[in-house]
Amino acid sequence: VQLQASGGGLVEVGGSLRLSCAASGSIFNINVMGWYRRAPGKQRELVATTTIAGSTNYADSVKGRFTLSLDKHKNTVYLQMNSLKPVDTAVYYCNVKGISYAYDYWGQGTLVTVSS
Repeated sequence: VQLQASGGGLVEVGGSLRLSCAASGSIFNINVMGWYRRAPGKQRELVATTTIAGSTNYADSVKGRFTLSLDKHKNTVYLQMNSLKPVDTAVYYCNVKGISYAYDYWGQGTLVTVSS
């Protein structure tokens, strides 16, 4: 199984980026897909996740600015990030979990840098 993440980069304050993460390989019974991030000197934290059924969860710090969407047919999850702030600077990691936590896969991480 591979999680291919893309879309990170450098953006100015107030700008936008779109991250994508595609799960490929022998992956079945996906339950949750989403994004986490680790800012410099901090622990990894949840950004946004969605179940395959469509129940979405956002960190309070990104509500109203970030939007998570899922293409079930492509096993791909997208994170649209708007109104970016310097505090959003982090390495963003894609994650996929199977039903009953049968598996828990992480992508390689993509760096998002928001300059002020």
